[in-house]
Amino acid sequence: MNEKTYKTMTVVGGGNIAIGIVVLVCGVACGILAIINGAKMLKSKSDMIF
Repeated sequence: MNEKTYKTMTVVGGGNIAIGIVVLVCGVACGILAIINGAKMLKSKSDMIF
């Protein structure tokens, strides 16, 4: 019984680590894209008319 619980916890832990890595990579990618787009907007600030 304890071995089955240990195996289940191992699989769940590995899945949580994988999800965490995916979320981290997506967060970094979104942050980089936001910085790039912000820099483009600042670069063309003089061309914008409101």
